[in-house]
Formats: sequence, structure tokens, C-alpha cells
Amino acid sequence: MLVVVAYDVNTETPQGRRRLRQVAKTCKKYGQRVQNSVFECSVTPSDFLTLKHDLHKLADLESDSLRFYNLGANYSNRIEHMGVQRHLPDDSVMMV
Repeated sequence: MLVVVAYDVNTETPQGRRRLRQVAKTCKKYGQRVQNSVFECSVTPSDFLTLKHDLHKLADLESDSLRFYNLGANYSNRIEHMGVQRHLPDDSVMMV
């Protein structure tokens, strides 16, 4: 399934800047950055729960914001893109 993760971390303090780096690093484990604070993550349902749990532990919910957009397993017809496109591996077999 494809999940889009968007976040806004308050970086006014050194702790906030550290949280921002940790949130980005955690998201990179599960997906690909498509904008500064937006990741497309191709995950299993259990990985999605783990990702949400890990980000919840990192975030300061009093000053930060996390958003999860679950596009499901059949997401290819739900995405429209213009401009330079970054490659996100699909679910099919890819030979190199």
C-alpha cells in the first residue's frame, strides 16, 4: 500500500531541529522523499503501524504536525503528476 507522510516540525529550538532530522531519517527508512517534508512510502499494513508509532514517539504533538494519507494498494490511478518525476518502485518485479 502507498502512504504519503507529510510533516511540519517546529524548528525554533535545537531540540526541534533535531526532531526534524529524526523524522526525516525515519521516513527515509520506509519511502522516498518527494518534497522537503513529504514522503511516499510503499509499506505493508504492519510497517505502516510501525512507521506511525515511531513518528509519534519522535514528534512533539504540542508544536509539530504529522499527516498520513493512505492511498491503498491500488494507488497508481490515484496519482497525477506534472514536471520532473522521481522514480518510486512499483510492486512488480524489476530486473537490473
